[in-house]
Amino acid sequence: MEDRYICPECGAVLPAGKTCIEDFHQMLAWETEDQRLGVVHHLMVPSYYIQHPSLYSPEGLRWAHRLLANFAEQDLSPEEARRRQRDQVDSSQRDWKIKGTPESHGSYDPPIAWTMHASDVTARGMAHYITQVRTWAKSICDTLRAAGYLDA
Repeated sequence: MEDRYICPECGAVLPAGKTCIEDFHQMLAWETEDQRLGVVHHLMVPSYYIQHPSLYSPEGLRWAHRLLANFAEQDLSPEEARRRQRDQVDSSQRDWKIKGTPESHGSYDPPIAWTMHASDVTARGMAHYITQVRTWAKSICDTLRAAGYLDA
């Protein structure tokens, strides 16, 4: 019996029987338990989704790359992002989908070797959550930039 599992989307090496979605749910649970942790929710969700690109459409994935970079590197607030992108992401005005489908979803070719995963955030525990999510988001931006998915 194999004692580890490798996520086919993000490449995280996890103990057998564990999946990345469990770490995502753990982070959501922590944010619910201690609402102060929600200060990084806008970083956590796109970080997870970007590393699991089939959750986004191809266009949604490109949009998420820019959004995360604005959040993590430009310190854009969620409120300001909503104000700036109101028309761009309004479902009645955009001609692209955010969510991936089996027929049309985001991917990376070649696969990206991420330096940090959701499991790294949860492994440090709730006490380090905010710092770890910020570090994770920044590592994703750095990796995307190195792979040519974000402008230098």
